[in-house]
Amino acid sequence: MDDHFTFARFWRCALQVNPFSYQGAYRGSDHGFDEDQYNHALLEKCLAHDIKVVGIADHGSVVSVHSLRKVLEPNGIVVFPGFEIAANDKTHYVCLFPEDTGTQQLERYLGNLDLLDPADGVRPSGLSSEQLIDKVDQLGGFIYAAHCTQDSGLLKNRLNHVWKLPKLRAAQIPGALEDLAGVESDFYSRVLKNKDDAYKRKRLVALINAKDISKPSDLEHAGATCLIKMTRPTFAAFKVAFLDPASRIRLNSKLAKSPVGRVLSMAVAGGYLDGLKVNFSDHLNTVIGGRGTGKSTLLECLRFALDLAPKGKQAQKLHQEIIKENLGRAAGRVELVVVSSAQNGKQYTVSRRYGELPVVRDVNGDVSTMLPRELLPGLDIYGQNEIYELAQDEASRLQLLDRFLPQDDDYEKKRFDAQKRLKENHLKFVDSLSGLDDIEFELNRLPNLEEQLRDYETLGVAEKLATTSLLARERVLVGTAKESLKSYENALVCLRQAFPDLSFMNDEAINGVPDRDVLVAMRRVLESLKMDFETHLTVMEGLVSNGQTQFSTEHDAWLLAVQEHDKDLEKELRKLPETAGKSGQEIGVAYQKLQGDIEHIRPLGAKLPLYQKQCETQDLERRSILAELSGLRSLRLDALQKGAKKLTRKLDGKLRIEVVPEADRSPLMAYLLGCKLEGIGEKRLAWIEEVETISPSLLVASIRQGSMMLQLEWGLTPLVADALAKLQPSQIMELEALELEHRVDISLNVAHGDAEPLFRPLNKLSTGQQCTAILHMLLLDNIDPLFMDQPEDNLDNAFIAERIVTELRDAKTNRQFLFATHNANIPVFGDAEWIGVFTTEENRGCLPPDAQGSIDVTLIRDQVARILEGGRDAFIQRMEKYEF
Repeated sequence: MDDHFTFARFWRCALQVNPFSYQGAYRGSDHGFDEDQYNHALLEKCLAHDIKVVGIADHGSVVSVHSLRKVLEPNGIVVFPGFEIAANDKTHYVCLFPEDTGTQQLERYLGNLDLLDPADGVRPSGLSSEQLIDKVDQLGGFIYAAHCTQDSGLLKNRLNHVWKLPKLRAAQIPGALEDLAGVESDFYSRVLKNKDDAYKRKRLVALINAKDISKPSDLEHAGATCLIKMTRPTFAAFKVAFLDPASRIRLNSKLAKSPVGRVLSMAVAGGYLDGLKVNFSDHLNTVIGGRGTGKSTLLECLRFALDLAPKGKQAQKLHQEIIKENLGRAAGRVELVVVSSAQNGKQYTVSRRYGELPVVRDVNGDVSTMLPRELLPGLDIYGQNEIYELAQDEASRLQLLDRFLPQDDDYEKKRFDAQKRLKENHLKFVDSLSGLDDIEFELNRLPNLEEQLRDYETLGVAEKLATTSLLARERVLVGTAKESLKSYENALVCLRQAFPDLSFMNDEAINGVPDRDVLVAMRRVLESLKMDFETHLTVMEGLVSNGQTQFSTEHDAWLLAVQEHDKDLEKELRKLPETAGKSGQEIGVAYQKLQGDIEHIRPLGAKLPLYQKQCETQDLERRSILAELSGLRSLRLDALQKGAKKLTRKLDGKLRIEVVPEADRSPLMAYLLGCKLEGIGEKRLAWIEEVETISPSLLVASIRQGSMMLQLEWGLTPLVADALAKLQPSQIMELEALELEHRVDISLNVAHGDAEPLFRPLNKLSTGQQCTAILHMLLLDNIDPLFMDQPEDNLDNAFIAERIVTELRDAKTNRQFLFATHNANIPVFGDAEWIGVFTTEENRGCLPPDAQGSIDVTLIRDQVARILEGGRDAFIQRMEKYEF
């Protein structure tokens, strides 16, 4: 089997093409072609519009089938020969037959259909519509109601009993279904949507576009063709498609686009899957086969190539074992071709050899700096039982759900900026408070020191050491002067560091921009400004340098003077009499220190208002930032709650998502435990989880009011309240800035079928039900693929059939899936476009091209029945036992 036909895809089909003579015979005009020209013109239009299947359907005639087929088939166009015929109730039908049906056989079929006058194709058959439909089915053909909403059409003729016949599987309409809205009081629209009781069917009729082609240019019309999904375009596959029209039949107006992110192909060299080559479908892919044939290995090799780590610990261990066992021994290599969602649909090749890192190449073969995970950032791969492992971990579940809730980058930026400013404020505020405490502490010492000084004065020490207080003041003044000089030096350093780097506007950066001349002028302004600043700064640096030199000279002279003053004081100290057991010199030294301390403290009084004002300003700034963060959190919470409601609606009664504000109190518990409060452990902090509502800001407000308020408002024991009241200002600020995360509650509807919804929270579900809930979330909208090994593990079979498969059929039109599975519901009812049937050969997993395809391939269908259903006999026995 050609590997071009290894998965089902939509093929464009023109199912009512007439031969060259039709225009003149039935339309009364000449298209200007002879037969050969007409046939070749049809061929050109087919090739130009990618038409792969042509149904030939002249009115009651097959004379020109052979000549047209001879032109189309050698060019890869599959021909279903047939004819258009009218029943005795004058309703028109198109009958098509297998591609190998000869002209003589077609003429016999015409005879079997009781055509009253074979020479006149428009004359009706002697058979009723019911008989005609049944007869074509017996002959192995396919019949559809031609132009059913127009003259001689089935619905136009109001034949509801014929419309409801199960063997009538298709009807042709001229364009989109929406175009029929309101026509004939909306009759056609109601019937085609199966909403008219008189025409209601168990299985909907497939709607096709198949315009009556009378000249080659008709093939350009949107209503001339439809799209039918087949692995290989054959008549057998064509008929299978109409057994599942919702998945396999598309009007031109309903053509589904390919998913954005997808894996196109995979090849393995070396190891257990050596020689494997797969072209994946853009939609639903399934891998089946016996145990140990290579299904799990295929998915883990995909994960290995994309360098995606499993989410669970057991899954990580299993992945490493599989890769080591199946690639490691032979230094195997995996190569993928992917279409990147993050890079606007560009194609890349990802290759990885065992023991090496992945290599990404672009479509030209050049090595890219992109990482595999950056190409398909939303891709999910789950190994065997990894969903089960995920279901046990609440953090992982919430992380999975987070991607479907609003992601506000602007919020995150604003929040990060506010938190950064809050941290900066915290550092400055703590520093200011510390400085204020130091000043107040020193000023509080001053009365006591002054009283001590007065005691010394009574001893006459002040008179003898009159210069002591003056020298102490002098030393303080000189120290402050040195600090002032250093401030000039620091200011110049800061100013130079603040100069901008203008390289951002170099010639290379502005090359090619539309307004280059204006940008050059701007750059000149900045360069001139920088040069002027440089000039003035150099002058100022010179001034500071000269000032430092002059100051140093004067400072040296002052030091010499102070030395002389100290010598004089030393002489005076020796003259002081002994008092209270202390020598005169000891008394003098104590007096000097006391004078020095007083002179150091007195100027601090002038700084006190400055520090107080600084603390007030920083406190106001802090409260402003906290209010800003609170506002941001409120907006974010509102967005999350709206997102949860939207998600619940999207899950359509399967899951219910609720956001509980600030429900995660663990950060508060962890912080207070980290403060190491005396006598306070986890048990004494249990009240944090017990109180109905709590927020760090409200708790801090009570702490600032003291222990009694904590006991009154929070019901705390005196021990706990006293411990909290003793928290340092810095700790209180950190506590106030804490953010409690919101909790997302997930509930699953455990009711089956049409029963009233019964929602149960995730933590009260069985493991299988938890896995079902997670799978519902995984199937939600995502532009990147979902690959999963045996998703049916731990799941209720009824949930798979009722919900998962239904969701898959819808989701696969916009997203790529790959499942390794033992459950027939997924590939069969999910109508997998690609089914790979693994077998083993010479201790190696095999997946040749003829073991790949869709359910419309006989070999694949038989293998699915054998592997997943236990074989045809087992399937029949089950039907007999169930009696349906």
